[in-house]
Amino acid sequence: MNKLTKVGLTALAGSLVAGSVSAATMTASGSAGMTFTGGDEKANHGNGWTMGDSVTFSASGDVNDIGVTYSLELDGDAASAKTNSGTEYSSTTSMNVVDSHSITLDFGDAGTLTFAGHGGDGFMSANDDVMPTASEEPWDVISGADAGVINGFSGNDMFTYKLSHESGLNFTLGYINASDAVTDVSYSDVGITYTGMDGLTIGYGEGDVESTTNSKTNESTMFAKYAFGSATVGIQVSESDSESGTDTESTGIGISYQVNDDLAVSFGTNTLEKDGSSPDQESTAIGVSYTMGSLGISLSMHQVDNIANSATNDREGYQLGLSFAF
Repeated sequence: MNKLTKVGLTALAGSLVAGSVSAATMTASGSAGMTFTGGDEKANHGNGWTMGDSVTFSASGDVNDIGVTYSLELDGDAASAKTNSGTEYSSTTSMNVVDSHSITLDFGDAGTLTFAGHGGDGFMSANDDVMPTASEEPWDVISGADAGVINGFSGNDMFTYKLSHESGLNFTLGYINASDAVTDVSYSDVGITYTGMDGLTIGYGEGDVESTTNSKTNESTMFAKYAFGSATVGIQVSESDSESGTDTESTGIGISYQVNDDLAVSFGTNTLEKDGSSPDQESTAIGVSYTMGSLGISLSMHQVDNIANSATNDREGYQLGLSFAF
């Protein structure tokens, strides 16, 4: 390391130590719920019932006029968390209930920078399906239907930078440094949304995924949503162009309607097309949600034809959820 770099780092460290630090504010929020999933005869849902529970602690304060927020989620499901390759840990391998955790630096008009040890999102993973829905996405619930979702890449130790302008333009940049345990080639994605017109949201993002060397894909998504009165409609088109594999394209359409302050209903479709594969995977879903204070009830009913683009794989399923927020 050269002398100028050493001097710069020493000066920065000194300014952080000498600078004013405000008292931190601590908050805690939580949720618990029960879910029953059924109807999908080829899926292993056990007895159908699962429990979700989560408590999130957050501490925030100012350091030299930079807002600093630390967030830590405790989640019972983390004991059966999945590896980066999607394989579930055994109960004897991981009993750690620490789930998402991150540090966010708020630079005011210059945007925010988040470093997530776990649970981070870039633009692509955060916007893999943003169609209006009262419950779950059309490709969810049915086992195997989510395998073709185009969602970039996300993993541990991820940086996400966000900048919002008063014009309604919002910029997002995600980055994960190369690591054999996560991605062999550093991953980055970029996206922009516009929300400057009442009721309208449009966005575009893209990223290059190469978690395994020489298996690069360029993924992109574009979407538009418009809310008018109690209804919201939207369309989203995503593409994955592979240098060594099969190209895919998905098209999602959704509409939701807020019947009253508590009740919402929705209908959505998603079509996944693979080059050289026939027929297309076609997913549809009807969703209903009802809230009463901290109590939430949701129902989602799904039909997926040609799962994984196989003409002999059509299934139906449903999911009923009951949740409490604290």
